[in-house]
Amino acid sequence: MSRGSKAKKKSYTVYFASELFSLKHLIGNAYLAEAIFAKSHGKYLCVLPQNLEQRRTTAQSIRDADIRALLACDLALFNYDGTELDSGTVVEFMFAKFADIPAVILRSDFRHGGDQIGDPWNLMSSNFPRTQTVVVNSIGLYKTARQTRLQATPQRSKLSEVVCLAGQHSTADAQTMCEDIADACVRALDRSVASQPIMPKHLREEVYQWLALMPNLKGKPDALRREFESVLERKVENDLL
Repeated sequence: MSRGSKAKKKSYTVYFASELFSLKHLIGNAYLAEAIFAKSHGKYLCVLPQNLEQRRTTAQSIRDADIRALLACDLALFNYDGTELDSGTVVEFMFAKFADIPAVILRSDFRHGGDQIGDPWNLMSSNFPRTQTVVVNSIGLYKTARQTRLQATPQRSKLSEVVCLAGQHSTADAQTMCEDIADACVRALDRSVASQPIMPKHLREEVYQWLALMPNLKGKPDALRREFESVLERKVENDLL
């Protein structure tokens, strides 16, 4: 059956790869994931990293759970913020490309990083297939939202810090900024999920068998093989591979 002849899925799971080590990370991840769900009218369901983390277990168990969740998802969104990219996020991006998972790279950091003209990150993370990029200036979007609100506020010059804090005005501006970024992410996810698979059909089973073995996941080899066969089967059935 040719690609596109099957009924389109109503929703897709999106692995949300990002830092999750601080208050700002946790709030930002949750806020953007929920905004993407709302802006896509439920089409994209982000799997939040902080909801997968289990701090009371071993490092390998945490890593194994993240790898399994990533490969089981339909798409993936990778947050490439910071002067140095989060190494765990980069590793997850490479796993996604090994598995031919449609992906979106998001950078909301206005600072330029990396070593190339073009994408503001290390050149080794660029030019992979089935990958869309969203590069936005988050502080610029925030300032625009704030200015728009102030222009619409009567006696705006007299607003005190107390009034702004009590009225949660900065939160409202941040929400507008986040919704703008979510809109851009949804458009990129649409383009990514519509992209043609790169992996040849005759290599699918061998590649996913290798992905089951290559990371040294804990578990019996036969059980891992069956698990990854099931993952592959669902992707094929959903016209993703």
